[in-house]
Amino acid sequence: MKSLETLVERIILSSRWLLVVFYLGLVAALAVYAVSFAYKFLKVAGNVFTLGEAEMILAMLGLIDAALVASLIVMVMISGYENFVSRFDDADADVSFLGKLDSGSLKIKVASSIVAISSIHLLQVFLNANQYSDGKIMWLTLMHLAFVVSAVMLGYLETLMISIKNGGKAKH
Repeated sequence: MKSLETLVERIILSSRWLLVVFYLGLVAALAVYAVSFAYKFLKVAGNVFTLGEAEMILAMLGLIDAALVASLIVMVMISGYENFVSRFDDADADVSFLGKLDSGSLKIKVASSIVAISSIHLLQVFLNANQYSDGKIMWLTLMHLAFVVSAVMLGYLETLMISIKNGGKAKH
């Protein structure tokens, strides 16, 4: 019976390596997104003298949005691999630039990134308000507010969990 238990535990622990397929898929998606970003950039650069101020702002917001999405993908890939699959063995693979990324702080950083991406998208909508119905703008704003509230709640819960781990004393 003990050997069956050991076998099951080994299978379960080894299954984490299946996540590598997802992270490699994110690497491929990031490469495709980089090509898309380069195309958008060249399109903007080619029209820099013909675009009005509003169109230029919208184009720049689109590029910023793409950079935030790409950063989110990198953050999820690296921290997910480190947290759930294996530590990076390569001494040169310094991932300290991501800061502390346990599963709780990862959720907060992902939520914060989603709020930033949503903010930029909402700003783009507001700058093109004449192309959207009032109802659509209202729903997009409510969705954004839901993201903000979720991020704040995740931050609060993480602070609460740290406080409980420290015996009721908040760590600053």
